[in-house]
Amino acid sequence: MSDGSTPSAAVGSMLITEQVVRCIAQTAVENEAHFSALDSVVGDGDFGFSLARGFEKVLAEFDSLDRSNVGTFLKKVAVIITSRCGGTSGPIWGTAFLRAGGAAAELQAIGPAQVVLMLRAAFNGIAQRGGASLGDKTLLDALGPFIDCFEREAVNGSSPPLLALERASEAADLAARATSELVAKRGRAAYTGERSRGSVDPGATAVAVIAKSLCSALRGTA
Repeated sequence: MSDGSTPSAAVGSMLITEQVVRCIAQTAVENEAHFSALDSVVGDGDFGFSLARGFEKVLAEFDSLDRSNVGTFLKKVAVIITSRCGGTSGPIWGTAFLRAGGAAAELQAIGPAQVVLMLRAAFNGIAQRGGASLGDKTLLDALGPFIDCFEREAVNGSSPPLLALERASEAADLAARATSELVAKRGRAAYTGERSRGSVDPGATAVAVIAKSLCSALRGTA
């Protein structure tokens, strides 16, 4: 992750952004069955399928996406996800990428502080689009702790970005597992009431799995 403002830093930021998006897409596709199985416990079982179809299209069109800047690139990804993911996954995950792209705007380089800015924009976009809050048993319950930990370690602290990412990944994993203690208040699972307690949220789990994959993908590039 870069923190400079030179042309080479801008190129480096784009390259890392591409790597991050590709990793997210590949992880979503590879975990299709796992995510759908989790969703089938109290949902309709199509979460993994919907997410995979959208990110498959991202991978298929990856090389042709506009790379004028990070913001534009992420917005193009958002359009694909919104149009190709079924159910609520398209609007939710598409909004995340759209808001992150908007926060990136015309940034020439992206360091830890800018990453937090983009992630918080994504978080707020998801919350607004889905009407969800922390504790509602959604992906926000893992994404929120992930962002908080990364900011605490890499921005407010002195941890190198990759170490901060690894610690944030651990925080997301713990938070995702803890969703088993919550009662769903959004999505199809909300209709099951207390029956949703005892199973983890598939969206939160997806965030944790993706975060872990990112640690592996970015190791050696930070």
